[in-house]
Amino acid sequence: MSASVLRDADFDLLHLHFGFDAVDPSTLRELTEVLRGRGKPFVLTVHDLRNPHHEDRALHDAQLDVLVPAADALVPLTTGAAAEIRRRWDREALVLPHPHVVPLATMEAAQERRSWARGDTFRVGLHVKSLRASMAPMRLLPTLVDTVAQLPGAVLQVNGHRDVLDPDGARRDESLAAYLHEQADAGRLELHVHDFLDDRALWAYLASLDVSVLPYRFGTHSGWLEACRDLGTAVVAPTCGFYADQGPVLSYTHDESHLDEDSLAAALRRAHEQRSTHGISVAERRAQRARVAAAHDRLYTYLLTAGRA
Repeated sequence: MSASVLRDADFDLLHLHFGFDAVDPSTLRELTEVLRGRGKPFVLTVHDLRNPHHEDRALHDAQLDVLVPAADALVPLTTGAAAEIRRRWDREALVLPHPHVVPLATMEAAQERRSWARGDTFRVGLHVKSLRASMAPMRLLPTLVDTVAQLPGAVLQVNGHRDVLDPDGARRDESLAAYLHEQADAGRLELHVHDFLDDRALWAYLASLDVSVLPYRFGTHSGWLEACRDLGTAVVAPTCGFYADQGPVLSYTHDESHLDEDSLAAALRRAHEQRSTHGISVAERRAQRARVAAAHDRLYTYLLTAGRA
């Protein structure tokens, strides 16, 4: 929504989550000035302190340098993100966890199936999607291939989109595609190349895995992680960002400059040994959603009746 639209729009409060990836900071500053001039409270949910789609962090940092100081209330998803907000901008924030991603009925059915259908196969998934900037799958793959090969009954499944892995894909990654096809031909992994999955197909895919490996070298939070928790799929997550603050994960050391292969292998072995989903129950998600909704209601009421925070 542009500043010019906000000048005449009929609304009580603006709550911003996403959608400003490519917006110039000066435009965001104009928007916040219009809100301030009209006396309209501004709430910012801080999903990303580092944009996973931006190779260079400079633009997102500049955007946050406008939005975070201007917001009347800041809502990060984790205590780790709140601490970074405090350190970078000297602002206190209201931490509210990410609610469920998967519909509750789908979540319940998937968890019930997992409780009685668990077999001898241990399926490890790596989803390279369309290779957003934060992903570094080629760093991880040799360790994943070698480690999974040593785990009894384990299978490594790699999924990716056609735009990256097809010969005529618009964003084809030649080295990644060549490596994956070579390893698949050697029987060391299963390769699934497909178009973007709709929600139903995505939930079915994630529910078919025992563990999903997040190949991120930078980032903040993950909706993918939350979907895995909903479906009872364990998550192997990097130490960059605040993934471990979202919920129980198996952590490995990975950031922009370094991957600790031993920690990745150890996380996979722990996942295989424990066979723990680290998931969350439908009852917990339902109660969490009620708490998050009530917290937003209290926040909005305060901002609209008691003035700016």
